[in-house]
Amino acid sequence: MVGQVRLPDKKGMKSRQAYVVFIAVIAAIGGLLFGFDTAIVAGATRYLKDQFALDSLQEGWAVSIVLIGCMFGAGLAGPISDRIGRKRFMLVSVNQMAIVIGILLAYFVNWAFAGVGPSNWRWMYGMGALPAVVFFFFLLRVPESPRWLVKKEREEEALRVLSKVNDAERAVSEVRSIRETLALEKGSLAELFRPGFRRALLIAVALAILQQITGINAILYYAPRIFERAGFERISAIGQSTIVGLVNMVFTIVAILLVDRVGRKPLLLIAAAGMGISQFILGAAFRIENIDGSAILLLILLYIAFFAMAMGPIVWVVMSEIFPTRMRGSAMAIATVSLWIADFAVTLTFPVIADRLSETTAFWFYALMCAVDFLFMIFLLPETKGKTLEEIERRWLKKAQASGGFPRFRVW
Repeated sequence: MVGQVRLPDKKGMKSRQAYVVFIAVIAAIGGLLFGFDTAIVAGATRYLKDQFALDSLQEGWAVSIVLIGCMFGAGLAGPISDRIGRKRFMLVSVNQMAIVIGILLAYFVNWAFAGVGPSNWRWMYGMGALPAVVFFFFLLRVPESPRWLVKKEREEEALRVLSKVNDAERAVSEVRSIRETLALEKGSLAELFRPGFRRALLIAVALAILQQITGINAILYYAPRIFERAGFERISAIGQSTIVGLVNMVFTIVAILLVDRVGRKPLLLIAAAGMGISQFILGAAFRIENIDGSAILLLILLYIAFFAMAMGPIVWVVMSEIFPTRMRGSAMAIATVSLWIADFAVTLTFPVIADRLSETTAFWFYALMCAVDFLFMIFLLPETKGKTLEEIERRWLKKAQASGGFPRFRVW
């Protein structure tokens, strides 16, 4: 002690920082695993289709069936984690950056095993077990969420967890803050459908659906298929997919750097416009005979760049910011289930549309959806940058009073 000032414990600070990094890495592995598992199908499906002689619809089912699990998982994650704890249900704790890294790794694994032989798709799927096993054993050392512990009236345990990342005084303050926040979270599911917040829910659901039906996973899941149709050899087509994953990762970093500087809405509008133009030209390119495959690759990379710089990460940011704390969990569950349903529909139907109609039809439809998304965001999407949750809540209620409780097509 010097006077009344306590000197910082440097050794303790380093220990706490290391613990925070350890927990963050484990959470990142969860996101990486999610991205890896959803993208590994891109390279494996072409070989799976050949081995089992799948038609277009069966191919779509083979790729999209995993998304049914995502729908149920998104709907059940909140209630189950509230009952048994976050630690035992942490596969749902993902972040966008870890996901895109997982997607990139999946593309590299696909490329590495592409020339192994007829059973290569089994190796591709099997590699997903490695991060899953690592994640499982790391989770054994992860504590329960302090927030969940406080909610279950286990404050002493919460204090012990928080003391691992804070000094004693700060840990006590954090427990008090969590208790006060939980006291505000008394919203019910019915409240989401009342005037004001009903508008917010409709916007979140529409934003989630439009994120998917603009075609992102038709490209991420079927990239090798698209490149083959553009003239690349199969192994080369799988190799081109790694470039797609790399661009996806780089421009996700761009989004993280720009979101608080430029704002959510401007970036989303730029992304929707860029994606739509890219998809329209891509559709036109498939109508040209003997088109250079590198032109197809460039257009797909352009689309991916626009998506990753806003539509991928920022949609999740906006969906969480437009709801008050007390109802955010229920609202996000509804929006997330809607997103997975839309993802399932796009993933199931792309090979059918491409084979029975044409790639041009598919990409022009996605371009049209980008235009719809652009108009939707101009007229209905709020800008949440720099606004507190209280300010956003008051705005919803004010709009409900002005419109008699029903959403109207009006500029925010």
